[in-house]
Amino acid sequence: QVQLVESGGGLVQAGDSLKLSCAASGRPVNTYTMAWFRQTPGKEREFVAGIIWNGERANYADAVKGRFTISRENTNSMLYLQMNSLKPEDTAVYYCALSWSLVATIPIVTNEYEYWGQGTQVTVSS
Repeated sequence: QVQLVESGGGLVQAGDSLKLSCAASGRPVNTYTMAWFRQTPGKEREFVAGIIWNGERANYADAVKGRFTISRENTNSMLYLQMNSLKPEDTAVYYCALSWSLVATIPIVTNEYEYWGQGTQVTVSS
């Protein structure tokens, strides 16, 4: 079993920055792909950014490319999402996820991730 706990969400103004954190526990996560998803009421959970086990390669949704940066510190079992130039449309609950998939491509669909955190709310005002 793996437990994931997100933190760092809050209320910010458009153009501001925010950094989310995800703490993993239960077992080492240094061999697994991890990712951030987000969800708003009435919409499906959508992929934001993913990163492979060693941090060598990352993938981003077009909507956040150039503004968000995903990173990980495997020695501390931590995952981060640095969010810059935030927009009102970034408002959502952000979730940390872990995948056991061995495929080379970073999964972008929710059913490829086995463990999820409880989510942290990010609200961006205009």
